[in-house]
Amino acid sequence: MVRRLEDCFPESSHVAYHGLDDADDFVIWSFAQANGFTIVTKDLDFNDLSALRGAPPKIIWIRIGNCTTNTVEQVVRTYATAIEQFVTLSSDSLLEIIPQPQK
Repeated sequence: MVRRLEDCFPESSHVAYHGLDDADDFVIWSFAQANGFTIVTKDLDFNDLSALRGAPPKIIWIRIGNCTTNTVEQVVRTYATAIEQFVTLSSDSLLEIIPQPQK
């Protein structure tokens, strides 16, 4: 996903690039906080951490359920402007994206 979106978000990374692919949520949260990352997730647990601890890190919660990587990519591209504004301008700790179903 990171490579697919590098034209929109060139500074993105993935937990696997940092040896965190098997890490629990709090370890990932702490790493993101220490390194200035925003977490993009489909996982409810990061929403809960955000509610308990606030930012940083900021959380982008994509509420889409099971789907293909292509679908997630399209959602991120569709909401790219909102994501960029959230990351750079917003004081909020959570951006919840609920994509509209395709007709």
